Amino acid sequence: MKSLSTTRKVALWATAALTAVTLSACTSNSDDKDDKDLGGGTGNAEAGSNDESGDKVVIGFSAPAADHGWMGSITESAKKVADQYDDVELRVADGTNNVDLQISQVETFINEGVDAIVLLPFDGAAMTPIALKAMEAGIPVINVDREFDDPNAARVTVLGDNYGMGISAGQYICEQIGDKKDAVIAEIAGIDSLPLTQDRSQGFKDALAECGQDVDNRVAADFTIESGEKQTSLLLQAAPKIDAIWNHDDDQGVGVLAAIEQAGRDEFFMVGGAGSANAMESIKAGDGVLQATVVYPSTQAADGIKLARLLVQQKALDDLVEVEVPRTVQLYAPVVTAENVDQFLPNAFES
Repeated sequence: MKSLSTTRKVALWATAALTAVTLSACTSNSDDKDDKDLGGGTGNAEAGSNDESGDKVVIGFSAPAADHGWMGSITESAKKVADQYDDVELRVADGTNNVDLQISQVETFINEGVDAIVLLPFDGAAMTPIALKAMEAGIPVINVDREFDDPNAARVTVLGDNYGMGISAGQYICEQIGDKKDAVIAEIAGIDSLPLTQDRSQGFKDALAECGQDVDNRVAADFTIESGEKQTSLLLQAAPKIDAIWNHDDDQGVGVLAAIEQAGRDEFFMVGGAGSANAMESIKAGDGVLQATVVYPSTQAADGIKLARLLVQQKALDDLVEVEVPRTVQLYAPVVTAENVDQFLPNAFES
């Protein structure tokens, strides 16, 4: 029997997904066909539109080190979208996993008097005081992906949807499994101590409960190829038969798929997570167990750049009645399959 709390939680997530805020987009002014089409840009902007060139905006940007594909795409996407606007000057600090160094980077931005700061903190709690200092200095902070401890530390927070990722993965697996009551479902999580992993697992559990399923076998990796391969090998040894697997992260998924191939297992289908280009290419080719992936956008910082520009130029979002930029923007977690992969592949990151 379905619990009332689970039903309400899933229903609330579905409602939020339908009302997710989308940033209005125009054609990019880039002539490089290999560039991602991130939308917008002053090059082809219509008169009176949000993309029309305005007062110059100096934006400071800091993010963790690009030690895997998703994080690398965060910074590259931010640079690309800034390049599309002739009224944006982006000052990019070197990616770092050293909290003290990242604090120093933000301190430098404050001293330079930038117009806005887009910040994906290595540690949200540790970066909260310096973000508050920037806000108190009159510099709006756009917090990306990892939230601060104090909501006053950011004017806007741009988030992915970790709980929604679990919901999307679980609902897709439920649809594929159908009425098979003895289905064996496995989960390859990320780092269990992280709230984002806990949220993804909870969403997955809640969605499976809606169709009378649960997680029969579970391991946790740490978002690396090596850990994905090691933990998947252990999982496959423990589970001689599996019907479906959800892997939280396509970067670690490279190792997951290597372990599956080495074990010679193909009786199940797999759903990935985050939405890497190599995962989508495999889905498109249909030549392996990977059947779908759930997107966790690596363009969050690019959205942060656009929002910073709008804030400084005192504009709002074209598609909303409100005259101010929203305080929180949470992005949707769609499922990518062979049917819709071409829509998402152009903006996918490389693992």
